[in-house]
Amino acid sequence: MTKLTPAVPSALQLGMFVMPIHNPRKPLAQCFDEDLELSVRCEQLQFRDFWVGEHHSSTYESIVMPEIFLGKVLGVTRTIRVGPAPVCLQYHNPVHVANRLAFLDHLSHGRLNICFGPGAVPTDMELYGVHAKDTGARVAEAIDQILRIWTSDPPYEFPGKFWNVSLSKTVDLELGIGGLHKPLQRPYPPIYVPGISRTSAGLQAAAGRGFRLFSHHMVHADVLIDQWATYKKGAASAGRVADPADWCVARNIFVADTTARAKQLASTNSLSGTIQYILDLTRRTSPTGLSMWKPDSAMPEDQCNMDYFMDQVIIAGDPRHVTQQLVELRQRIGPFGTLVLVAHDWDDRQAWLRSLELFASEVVPAVNRVVALERSSNPRSGVAL
Repeated sequence: MTKLTPAVPSALQLGMFVMPIHNPRKPLAQCFDEDLELSVRCEQLQFRDFWVGEHHSSTYESIVMPEIFLGKVLGVTRTIRVGPAPVCLQYHNPVHVANRLAFLDHLSHGRLNICFGPGAVPTDMELYGVHAKDTGARVAEAIDQILRIWTSDPPYEFPGKFWNVSLSKTVDLELGIGGLHKPLQRPYPPIYVPGISRTSAGLQAAAGRGFRLFSHHMVHADVLIDQWATYKKGAASAGRVADPADWCVARNIFVADTTARAKQLASTNSLSGTIQYILDLTRRTSPTGLSMWKPDSAMPEDQCNMDYFMDQVIIAGDPRHVTQQLVELRQRIGPFGTLVLVAHDWDDRQAWLRSLELFASEVVPAVNRVVALERSSNPRSGVAL
């Protein structure tokens, strides 16, 4: 009896995730210009994906509607795929989300990716009158309604607990009124979901629907292993085979000419500042403290600190060291399709540009040589006995 298995991964794809987190004392226009410049540089360095986060009431995380920002990215690039990560669904009417994303997909000529998920900033939730206990249900309902809009024709009647989509009484197809946009990519652009926890019923359900996994940049490798196991279980329950090519793993990476210099800079620059900001935000706002960032629930709260992240999660070094760390990560968690770097504020512009160039010119080719060797030693194309 034959059993379908995913193909052995080809060359590692690259993505960039702009949360963003910027120094609030820096002019906003400068922050946005630097993020735009980064998008152009990523395209030049053969990155496939460029992701931007959504936040509404943070002076550090300052892009309030990623779709508007990405519209400008589309104007200064030609090939790189763009995507909001995530669209914070609990804040928005699903009709608005469906329409603006379908519109953007056409503007991009099909270069749009989508990540659907919740928001996490407590002031954003207060601003929009959303309670944390309703987040999961709101996100699930919004996804269902958006996909129904994209895959059906009017009239629309989608009653829900949080939103009611109703468009039937005034529909006039002869006049062309009452229809809603469908994306250019059919049935819709690639959809990703964020992953933080080890196991999640929501992640299993997403895998069953064919959504792709976008693993958070602050979780330990052991958590990544469990996430992929959860994703595979969800896919299998729906008769699908989970493909590692659909897995994006985000990491904080800093490259310098020497490992000592890279570690010294990463422990003092905006990279460590970002991690510390997220730890402080989580500690002050999460009812479970820092548990979501711990590799083990037994870890004492005070040990989930920058020393732990520098030692266990952040990858900093010279090109050879970073290559080794990435190869070991893949050996530990298994193959994945896309490595997503996390963008940080250019507190030292030249050091960050140098890190990006070393990563693209030296680390990526070296990692892909290892991937090619793996492929040649396991050349199965998709069917195994």
